[in-house]
Amino acid sequence: MKANKGNVQIDGIDKKILRYLMEDARKPILEIARHIGISGAAIHQRLRKLEKSGLLAGSKFVLNPKALGYTTMAYVGIFLDKAMSNPQAVKALEQIPEVLECHYTTGNWSILVKVLCKDNEHLMFLLNKKIQQIEGVSRTETFISLDQQIDRQIAL
Repeated sequence: MKANKGNVQIDGIDKKILRYLMEDARKPILEIARHIGISGAAIHQRLRKLEKSGLLAGSKFVLNPKALGYTTMAYVGIFLDKAMSNPQAVKALEQIPEVLECHYTTGNWSILVKVLCKDNEHLMFLLNKKIQQIEGVSRTETFISLDQQIDRQIAL
């Protein structure tokens, strides 16, 4: 692994390790070591270097929202009355648990958020009583996701 102009360069062994862990972050290090043909200690050492380089941003458990009753995923384009409203609007959006992602964008909207709700009624409440009530929000445009067809990370 080498740093190159702000980019992290990884070798074939690093890629193999990362592919195994991207598939299942709980996969035992010794199992990965057996498949790759190097020691568990070497895997640990490489993972520490990858963490220090900033390439690894952590690991996490992924919850199944449907198991918790959340079935409506939507994207909401938020129009702000002026660009200066952005920091306050983002701060208010952070307080809304249904907001999973928030992006400052180019194009028609000032902000694009991804929200997760229990159903359409919950989404309507979220839009009317929470998001559209934020100071600086002039209007919103909502797209309901019918089905997520691709979910992946960047390929190695």
